[in-house]
Amino acid sequence: MNASNFNSMPQSEPNSAAVNELERIFQSQRKYAAVVKASTAGQRIDKINRLKLSILSRIKELQQAAFDDFSKPAAEVDFWEVTATVLEANYVMRNLKKWMKPKSVPTNMALMGTSSQIIYEPKGVCLIIAPWNYPFNLSFVPLIDAIAAGNTVILKPSELAPRMSALIADIIRDNFDEQEVAVVEGDGETAHLLLQKPFDHIFFTGSPRLGRVVMQAAAQHLSSVTLELGGKSPVIVDKTANLKKAAQRLIWAKFSNAGQTCFAPDYVLIHEDVKQSFEQELKQQLGKTYGRTFDARQNNQDLARIVNHAHFQRLNGLVQNALLHGAQIITGGGSDESQRFIEPTIITDLAEQSEILSEEIFGPILPLIGFQHIDQAIEHINQRTKPLALYIYGRNQAQIEYILKQTTAGGTCINGSGLQAMNPSLPFGGVNTSGMGSYHGLFGFKTFSHERAVVKVHFTTLDMFQAPYTPLVKKMISVATRWFV
Repeated sequence: MNASNFNSMPQSEPNSAAVNELERIFQSQRKYAAVVKASTAGQRIDKINRLKLSILSRIKELQQAAFDDFSKPAAEVDFWEVTATVLEANYVMRNLKKWMKPKSVPTNMALMGTSSQIIYEPKGVCLIIAPWNYPFNLSFVPLIDAIAAGNTVILKPSELAPRMSALIADIIRDNFDEQEVAVVEGDGETAHLLLQKPFDHIFFTGSPRLGRVVMQAAAQHLSSVTLELGGKSPVIVDKTANLKKAAQRLIWAKFSNAGQTCFAPDYVLIHEDVKQSFEQELKQQLGKTYGRTFDARQNNQDLARIVNHAHFQRLNGLVQNALLHGAQIITGGGSDESQRFIEPTIITDLAEQSEILSEEIFGPILPLIGFQHIDQAIEHINQRTKPLALYIYGRNQAQIEYILKQTTAGGTCINGSGLQAMNPSLPFGGVNTSGMGSYHGLFGFKTFSHERAVVKVHFTTLDMFQAPYTPLVKKMISVATRWFV
């Protein structure tokens, strides 16, 4: 799946004017970084609050821009874009003064007479490359964290959501000088030009394939990176689960934003004893939520569209490939290319060679896979790359703990889906193929900060262990070594 849109190699010679403009912005931010580094907690809080108020004043414009880009429902804009951003802003503003204070740490006996602390300093000039699926949230939440840490930032929104990108740029220009925060709009070539710069930190949200491109570019300058990627996030539904609640929560989490969510449930592993009952619960809940016919669902204003025709064709191809190998559609399966609409679809009886089992779906298609024993479900998950999220539905606490110990995921939600991304007290991020590093709240502040170690020497006995290594010095070192060991 591809939530950003640039290829591994540029397709043409870069425009010299664009190159010069990016260099001008980068150098102006590099010069201004010292000023921002010296800013107080109060000054940073004022900037974040100003940004928050600006966002809240333009909600209607944001709703319209999201609808124009791919018919995102206003309620989903309010919840996943605005509310998530405001929650982050409020949490950061409440805690920033505490986070910025130097943190005293213990000193061991060998360093008697000294004191140690960690001070948090900004990394410097940062690049944020945001995706199209939640362009507002995934631009402004990391931006808030970067501002809190005292960095300058160049933000590259996705060209696949052009109206949202333009609004993001407008809001940034209303609130910041470009020497502190700048928005650079453009296509894949622009992203490549930016990645050639020696940024102090790069924060990228998108696909694992493009995450590798970003990491390779960052390696040229040894820039630190945060990669927020994706993958096939599984759901385990045990036979002890409340099937009705599980169906209700999965339908919302999977089909919000037409399934174009990095931590959306990708497939469901369901115990065979309750698989048929669960299929009926899903079918009933889907009909209740979005309508029972193709026409009703196509006319339902709560369903977004697929972002572009390439993604539409890819998703249709996954369904057709699964059917070719014997899969059965429980409900849905219809589409309308003229509107880039794909009906919410639940599919089962999938053959191992089906592409839908190996490729991240990133669309409104939910496969069901049966299992007889929990170890079969765990093995299925562990044979694949580590997911961004794992969802567990069940009421057997011992089994839930067993699943947690036997699997790895960026985050996990028990008897719910997607809510781990809404708590700013929790780190949000993946593992290996699903990501590198985390953010939100304190974790975001630390992501955009360098934790600097500082030792203050008040007095020390270590001077006596210095060269020249006379017999007496060697003996004292030997005694001290045995003592500390």
